[in-house]
Amino acid sequence: QVQLDESGGGLVQPGDSLRLSCAASPRTFSTNVMGWFRQAPGKEREFVAAIIWNSGNTRYADSVKGRFTISRDNSKNTLNLQMNRLKPEDTGVYYCAARSGRLLTTRESEYGYWGQGTQVTVSS
Repeated sequence: QVQLDESGGGLVQPGDSLRLSCAASPRTFSTNVMGWFRQAPGKEREFVAAIIWNSGNTRYADSVKGRFTISRDNSKNTLNLQMNRLKPEDTGVYYCAARSGRLLTTRESEYGYWGQGTQVTVSS
C-alpha cells in the first residue's frame, strides 16, 4: 500500500512563495507519475501539475505555468511543488497524487493514490 504525506502548507500573502512536499512510501512503479491537485472552497478538485518520475517530464495547468515548478528528489523519494508569486485564487487544499505508467494525465480519476491534503491560504 502506497502512502503519500504532504507538508508545507500555510498562510501567506499575495506575491509570496511556498514550497509543498510529498513523501511517497514506498516509491515504486505504482508511483511513477506523481502530481498535485487542489480544491478551493465550493469548487471541484483541479489539476495543478504532474511529473513522470523516471524521465522528469512535466505538465502544468495553464493557471500556474511560469509560477509553479514541480520536481522530485530521488534521494528522499519526495515530490515537491515550488509555488511563486502566489495569488488569492491559489488558495485551497493541495493534494499529492500518484499513479503507475507514464501518462501525464490531468484526470483525478486516473490517479490511484492520494494524500490527505495540506491547506494553502493566500490572503492579505
